[in-house]
Amino acid sequence: KESELRNGVFSTLAFLLGGVTSCVCGYLGMMIATFANGRTAVQACKGVAPAFMCAFRSGAVMGFVLSALGLLNLFLAIAAFKQFYGNDWVGLFEALTGYGLGGSSIALFGRVGGGIYTKAADVGAALVG
Repeated sequence: KESELRNGVFSTLAFLLGGVTSCVCGYLGMMIATFANGRTAVQACKGVAPAFMCAFRSGAVMGFVLSALGLLNLFLAIAAFKQFYGNDWVGLFEALTGYGLGGSSIALFGRVGGGIYTKAADVGAALVG
């Protein structure tokens, strides 16, 4: 009974950590993409090849930063939770399933919200012309 309560508490903490990680990754991704769009537009004045390399490198940086942040937070969560779970690996990883669920749910809400804005832009464009 006590282990179930402990798993529930740690699953909730992992869910919140996954959600926060997803939000931070989304924010950083948008910041990197915004700066990269400006740099790519400037490079496009020089030709297609420089613009492509700028866009490609910016995408690689964004991918590595977001993956590293997710893995770092997951590692820190495992290290912190291990202090409470000891050698109970099954309970530890049952609690850590909340990390993935938290990140996925925030990403789902972001995708749905982006779809709403896209639909509003489509309607606005149709009304204009």
